[in-house]
Amino acid sequence: MPAWETAGFLSALDEADRAALVELGHARRFAKGRLLFLEGDFNDDVIVLREGQVKIVCTGLDGRENLLAVRGPGDLIGELSAIDERRHPRTATAVAMSSVRAQIVSAKDFLAFLYSRPGAALALLRTLSKRQRDGDRRRVEYGSYDASHRLARVLVELADEHGRGVTKGTDIGLALSQDELAGLIGSSRESVARALATLRRRGHIVTARRSIVIVDLEQLRRYAS
Repeated sequence: MPAWETAGFLSALDEADRAALVELGHARRFAKGRLLFLEGDFNDDVIVLREGQVKIVCTGLDGRENLLAVRGPGDLIGELSAIDERRHPRTATAVAMSSVRAQIVSAKDFLAFLYSRPGAALALLRTLSKRQRDGDRRRVEYGSYDASHRLARVLVELADEHGRGVTKGTDIGLALSQDELAGLIGSSRESVARALATLRRRGHIVTARRSIVIVDLEQLRRYAS
């Protein structure tokens, strides 16, 4: 079984539901930097990621792009537009962070899949519930933790989801700018720069241009909590 079928949302499905979903739609490739969909679009296709990472971003009132999340193999993106029958426009933009392979499923086919497979519908509900809880937790953290602790928590989450072992520790597996990290922790670029300096000074991380390696993941997890 391909690795992408045992990760993300797909990992929450039983074998029969997973097999039914991956047979839907058609395969498509996106080069790094290409848009999978655009904020404001009325397209309602659901995208099942097979390879690569996709960043979900939205435009703030100040015109700046804010990073909301990163999705990887096995994850769904765009599912809210499919299940919302009132046909609202997309609320965010999806951009390929690397070469991406994906399965494009029409909203009609995706809804038929959910109606016919209650186990999959429940798995989707649990996925959306977790995202809601994570969002609520982060909003609480914005007022309760300083930038270095918020950044530490986000780095641990990224390492858990996308990280890979390297000689010096655990690379978070994503090439993120300071502006993108600022979007994830609800802070400014300047605050992120100071937080990175704090974590480097404490020996938790090693950084290079768009590269962050966590020296000791469990130690950083303790600091974050």
